[in-house]
Amino acid sequence: MNYKKLAGEIIYFVGGEENIKNVVHCATRLRFNLHDNKNAEKEKLENLDGVLSVVVNSGQFQVVIGSHVSEVFKEIQSTANIDGEENSARSKQKVNIIEKVFEVISGSFSPLLGALAGAGMLRALLALLTMTGILSTDSGTYTILLAAGNAIFYFLPIFLGITISTKLDANPYVGGMIGATLLEPNFTGLLENRGDITDFLDIPVVLMDYSSSVFPAFIAITIYAVLNRYLKKIIHKDLQMFMLPMLALIIIVPLTTIALGPIGVYIANAIGTFINFLYAENGVVTGAILGGSWTFLTLFGIHTGFTPFMLENLANGGDPILALVSAAVFAQIGLSFGVFLKTKDKKLKALAGSTLMPGLFSGITEPILYGLALRYKRGLIYIAIGGIIGGGVSGLLGAVATAYAFPSMLSVPIYSPLISYVFAMFLAFSVSAGLTIVLGFEDKKTKAMDEKKLESEPSSEKHETILSPLSGLVKPLKEVNDSVFSSYAMGRGVAIEPTEGRVTSPVNGVVTMVFPTYHAIGIQSDEGGEILIHIGINTVSLQGEHFSSEIKQGDRVTQGQHLIDFNVEKIKEAGYEVITPIIITNTDHYIDFIELKSDTVQAKERLLTLVPN
Repeated sequence: MNYKKLAGEIIYFVGGEENIKNVVHCATRLRFNLHDNKNAEKEKLENLDGVLSVVVNSGQFQVVIGSHVSEVFKEIQSTANIDGEENSARSKQKVNIIEKVFEVISGSFSPLLGALAGAGMLRALLALLTMTGILSTDSGTYTILLAAGNAIFYFLPIFLGITISTKLDANPYVGGMIGATLLEPNFTGLLENRGDITDFLDIPVVLMDYSSSVFPAFIAITIYAVLNRYLKKIIHKDLQMFMLPMLALIIIVPLTTIALGPIGVYIANAIGTFINFLYAENGVVTGAILGGSWTFLTLFGIHTGFTPFMLENLANGGDPILALVSAAVFAQIGLSFGVFLKTKDKKLKALAGSTLMPGLFSGITEPILYGLALRYKRGLIYIAIGGIIGGGVSGLLGAVATAYAFPSMLSVPIYSPLISYVFAMFLAFSVSAGLTIVLGFEDKKTKAMDEKKLESEPSSEKHETILSPLSGLVKPLKEVNDSVFSSYAMGRGVAIEPTEGRVTSPVNGVVTMVFPTYHAIGIQSDEGGEILIHIGINTVSLQGEHFSSEIKQGDRVTQGQHLIDFNVEKIKEAGYEVITPIIITNTDHYIDFIELKSDTVQAKERLLTLVPN
């Protein structure tokens, strides 16, 4: 897979780098915060080779990639100049308070999920080695590896101080310092028994153990972020470098130890007590609900909102949530296994096999969900049934997790009682796989759509001529002041500095994409070429001003047909370049590009000749 090309396409179809506030990634998906989701082309993104699905939820625009997400994220970082700070004045997104809370939780935990899961898997490995007698719990090797596995959980307030501050546009290092204060030896040395009392300026301070805690950090850093924004307004810029951190520490740390920290602990305890009450009162129902619904929470991208509750439960001895939702994961793996055994289609068998391994051994099942379950909707029903049965049995038998890790074959040792957990997960896997094999997974509608898609795939057996859509000066693509185009991340092509604001169709074909702002249009030719015409640089920010068109997605066009009008001078006066890249986005389908050997071109003259593979 060409990660650089995919990264460029993703940047373009989310509205360009000017529409991106920031982006992070978790195990399988890119999580964008965009200035305006309306500027993103969701359908076009979903049709990209390498993108499994697109989910818009909790204020985030989530592009699901699968196990290669880190490689795509690196290319996005190297290709685009994305500002990490959010500019609320530019943002048009409106989210309610619940969506905002989930967005902050998700954005704060996403950078930590890999480290948390890795540490949990190390704990699982240690449990396996000690159970089999290979390693003694009294050995120095065990102690050192245990310290490595425990570190991120013990010092979680520090890591959360950094990630929450980053998410809320505060200084992440000051946030980390606030978290570190709660674990500093002089402070922890005051605590002999939970609930001991000390004082700050004669104000009583109830001492708590904040190691592995989550909610105290969330509350404290949220207050710090609000305070930091206020202090920036009243403190002179020349003094902010040391005054902001100093005042934050002086105000937030005592406030946290006096009130915010204990409140966070009490909230966590109350939530944990409620969850454990449900689990103790009726573990079967609780397990069935979580096991059956977890898949759909994952599809909407809000499953990470449960992470703080899991970690708080683990800090108090054991977490039932992770043990219950594991049933959904193993049911998803069961679907993949069932499709692998059932299908006779070689490509589908290869897809099922490739999604099976990451699920079994790393717990990453988004490729199964978006590659199989959403494609064959009956699979979602099988997964839900398997998750309900496995989750219900897990709740009935009292399974809990003793460490945090993605549910998989390798993380089995962290669950207790082990045999009960294994039995429940085997049921979830077997039910989903069995239903897939016995009842099948394809329906007539899906099968017909697949056949139609195969029949309609374009092919080209001769050279294809691309006419110029504009009159103007011809420029090499590398001279375009946008790295997404100049680096050929979107594909090869040329650029035109237009002398008049009129775009015509370069080919006979179908309009595959028109941005609502009319600054860009995509056309697929009858011969198979995919042409992107992008009028100007960053002109999406004009929100359609100075552009006009009657063209719609799906319209059939002929060579030379009038497509879009734009006002060259008005766009320049607004401070935007009008140089227009003409890109062949399916570059890999051609072995050669023959470009016009001239510095100028008139609309409807030959611009490019494409030589197919």
